[in-house]
Amino acid sequence: MLVVSKESPDTGARREHGTATRHKLSALQGLAALSLDAMASVAYGPEAIVLVLAAAGARGLGFTLPVTLAIAGLLAVLVASYRQVIAAFPNGGGAYAVAKAHLGRRPALMAAASLILDYVLNVAVSVTAGVAALTSAFPSLYGDRVWLCLAVLALVTGVNLRGIVGSAKAFIAPTVIFVGCIFAIIVAGLFRDAPASTATAAGHASALGDSAGTVGALLLLKAFASGCSALTGVEAVANAVPSFRAPAARRAQHTELALGALLGAMLIGLSVLIGRFHLQPVEGVTVLAQLADASLGHNWLFYVVQFATVVLLALAANTSFGGLPVLMSLLARDNYLPHVFALKADRQVHRHGVLALAAVSAALLVFSGGDTNTLVPLFAIGVFVGFTLCQVGMVRHWHGERSAGWQSKAALNGFGALLSGIAAIVVTATKFTEGAWLIVIALPLLMVAFERVHRAYERIGDALGLGSIPEPPRGGNRSLVVVPVSGLSRLTREALGAASSLGDDVMAVTVVHTEAEAEDRGAAESLRRDWELWNPGVDLVEIPSRSRSVGRPVAAYVRELTERYPGTRITVLIPETEPEHVWQRLLQNQRGAVVAHAVRRDTDAVICRLRFRLTGR
Repeated sequence: MLVVSKESPDTGARREHGTATRHKLSALQGLAALSLDAMASVAYGPEAIVLVLAAAGARGLGFTLPVTLAIAGLLAVLVASYRQVIAAFPNGGGAYAVAKAHLGRRPALMAAASLILDYVLNVAVSVTAGVAALTSAFPSLYGDRVWLCLAVLALVTGVNLRGIVGSAKAFIAPTVIFVGCIFAIIVAGLFRDAPASTATAAGHASALGDSAGTVGALLLLKAFASGCSALTGVEAVANAVPSFRAPAARRAQHTELALGALLGAMLIGLSVLIGRFHLQPVEGVTVLAQLADASLGHNWLFYVVQFATVVLLALAANTSFGGLPVLMSLLARDNYLPHVFALKADRQVHRHGVLALAAVSAALLVFSGGDTNTLVPLFAIGVFVGFTLCQVGMVRHWHGERSAGWQSKAALNGFGALLSGIAAIVVTATKFTEGAWLIVIALPLLMVAFERVHRAYERIGDALGLGSIPEPPRGGNRSLVVVPVSGLSRLTREALGAASSLGDDVMAVTVVHTEAEAEDRGAAESLRRDWELWNPGVDLVEIPSRSRSVGRPVAAYVRELTERYPGTRITVLIPETEPEHVWQRLLQNQRGAVVAHAVRRDTDAVICRLRFRLTGR
C-alpha cells in the first residue's frame, strides 16, 4: 500500500532549520567553546611578563602593571578590530578572509598558514601545560606524561566530533569555575594588606636577578612580547562566525566583546596583585599559584584554583577545534586545501578538519615528549603575523569603503597593526634560537603547499572544462566492455549482466599462465570447459602470460584493443565482493584492486568496479 506523507514542504524546511540551529552556538556557548585558549592564557601570560622583568631585579618587576596595561590596550584594539571583521566578513575566516579581500592572494595565504600553525601549536601547548600542572601535583605520573597528553587529546577530539555545540555544553562548567576562581583571587587580594599565606613559595629558590639592572626599552619590549602570549585565541571567534546561531554576526560580536572584557579584567587584576604583594618568580611554582596562596590562603580554595587551572589548560585546545576546521573549509572552497575539508557531517562538524588537527597535534606531542618548554618558543609567533595582516587589511577596507568615521577606524586598525607587528618581530627575534626558526621555515612551506594544491585543482578544472558549457553528448561511438574473470560464480553472472547494459559489446578475459604448474593448468582448462557448457553468449578470451602477474597482462590487452579499435570507448568492469563484515576484507585477495591499478596506470580505459554485496543468505 502506498502511504502519502501529509507533511508540508514548509514543515520539513522548519524541521531542517531547527536541526541546523540545534548544532549552532549561542553567545554563551561560543564563549565556552572558542575562548578557552584566551582564558587559560592568564595562567601563563602574567608569569611570562614577570620572568622577563625579573632579570632587572625588583626594579624591573615594578613595570609589571605598565606592561600589562599596554597589553590590555592592544587587546582592546584587537577586540574592536575583530568586531569589525565579524561584521564585514560574516562567513568567517578572520585574518585570511580580510587579507584575501584587501591584500591579495599571497598575504592571504600567509595569514592562513600563520593561523594554522598557531592553532596546531595551541592544541599541543594547552594539552602539555595542563598535563604539566597535573604532574606537578602528582609527581608519580611524570613518566606517563606523553600517554596522558594523548588521552586528553583523544577526549577533546571525541567531544568535538559530536559537534561544536556538544563541546560548548561540556566546557561551560569548567570555564565558569575557572573565571570565578580568578576573580575570587582578585577580589580577595584587593581587600588584603598582606599576603594570607606564603607557604607555596617557601623553600623554593627565587628567580629574581641578583642585582637591579637598567630597565631599558629592549627589556620592556621583550616583556611586552612575552606577555602577548595571553592574546592568543582572540581571533578564534572571528574565524568561526558560521558556527553561531542567527543572527550569527551579532552573536559573535557579543562573544568577542565578552571575551575581551573578561580577559582584560583578569590580566589587569592579577598584575595589580603582583605589585601589591611584591611577588617574585620562584622555581617550580607558578605566579598564579602564588597569587592564589596570597589571596585565598593555603587551604581548600587554593587547591580548587589549581584543579580548575589544570582542567582549563587541558581543555583550552578546544579553541583550535572550533576555529581551525572552519578556516580549513574556507581554504578548501578556494581550492588551497583538498575539498574533503569543506565537507560537513550530520552534526555540522568539519570532521576531516577535526581529525587532521588531532593527528598533527598528536605527532607534535610525541615529538616534544609532552614537554611544554619544547613547544612554547614556537607559540604565538603565527598569531601575531595573522593579527598584523588582519589589521593592515582592515585599514585598506576602511580606506576603500570610506563610510562615516572611516578615518578614526582606519587609525585604530593602523595602530593595532603597528603594535602587533612590533610584537611579531620582537617575539621572533628573541625566540629565534629557541626554536622559532622552525616557524620561519614552516610558514613559507605551508604557502608553497597551498599553491601546489591550487595549481593541481586548476589543471583538473582545465581538463574537465569547469566554468564553461560543454558540448552536447556525442552518441554513436561503439562501446566495448571488458570483464576480467577468474572463475564461474554468481559474481560472474552479475558482472556480465551489468556489462551488457553498459556497452554494445562485452568481452570476458582471463589470464592464463603459460609456465604454470599442472594444478594451475588444470584450473584454466576447467574454466574453459565450464564456460562452453554455461554458454552465456559472451566470448572468453584467454590472455597468455609468462609471469604470475594479473594486472599487467590485462592492461596490455586493453591497450592492444584500444589500438585495434580506434574511436571505441573501452570500459573495464571489475567485479568484486563486498563482505558482510568489515573484518572480512582481510580475507580478500585484492585481485580487483591490482587489476584496476594496472589498467589506470597504463591505459586510458574507463574503470568500473562492480561491488556485489554478500548478505550471508
